Amino acid sequence: MISAVNFQPSQIVCLEHQATRLYAEVIQIIESRQMCWVRPLMIAIPVCYENAGSEQYTLYDLRQGADLVWPSILFRPALDVEVIPLFTHLQTSKTQTHNTQLAHQHLQDFIRQVWLAYQNYFKS
Repeated sequence: MISAVNFQPSQIVCLEHQATRLYAEVIQIIESRQMCWVRPLMIAIPVCYENAGSEQYTLYDLRQGADLVWPSILFRPALDVEVIPLFTHLQTSKTQTHNTQLAHQHLQDFIRQVWLAYQNYFKS
């Protein structure tokens, strides 16, 4: 994991846990607390197909949701080559973008899993 010192506002970052990826835009770095204020953009949940040769994800649009303030150590910079195809797919596919409630339920579940896995990063 990379320190948030390298992050800049408007940069896209990724929080990964058990193959699920949360992509978010950096709003502000709170250096004194080593926290990162981010705006969730999408969550990519792996789809399990037998004999699948490549990773496939179901994307959920989170752009209408609440911001998060999380430990910056949990994020990594998202690469353009990974994010651009996902955003393109999200824009062209309307299947998951209209189900806001389901998208936010997936986000809540993901946040709970990450918090349980990395509780030591949340202690003041």
